[in-house]
Amino acid sequence: MNREGTSGVYISVALRLLTALALFIDAGVHLFLAPGHQDAQPGTVSQGTLFLLEAAAAVIAGVWVLVRGSRAAYALAFTVALSAFAAVVLYRYVDIPAIGPIPAMYDPVWFFSKTLSAVAEGAGALLALVGLVRTGRRGRPDAGTRIPAGRRRP
Repeated sequence: MNREGTSGVYISVALRLLTALALFIDAGVHLFLAPGHQDAQPGTVSQGTLFLLEAAAAVIAGVWVLVRGSRAAYALAFTVALSAFAAVVLYRYVDIPAIGPIPAMYDPVWFFSKTLSAVAEGAGALLALVGLVRTGRRGRPDAGTRIPAGRRRP
């Protein structure tokens, strides 16, 4: 039997599922909001396009965590979730002007979709950080999800 036992397998699977779920919620909210934010000033990227890029990054990270559960997958999930969380909180409380092609996205109101994405992003970042710590430094998939070849569970 592996070093973590059966409970370790359940924890690893739950961690992967919950991390991916948080990222998929983030992606879903951004996909839902993107069509309403497609207007852009000349020479800038629309907020809707940035939402679509965020959704794509969240889906890729979520699928990778589900499929591999490796340190690199959790690192990507952590980066995507934390950057999205930081952006939504920053643009909620700070009126940042346009920076190059990135538009000013100040929105001083918490509404349901924004709150849902922020909660999912924050939870996703925390879950991914736990996954990152659990996978150790070797970059291998979470030890709780694999059984060495030739061995059976009791």
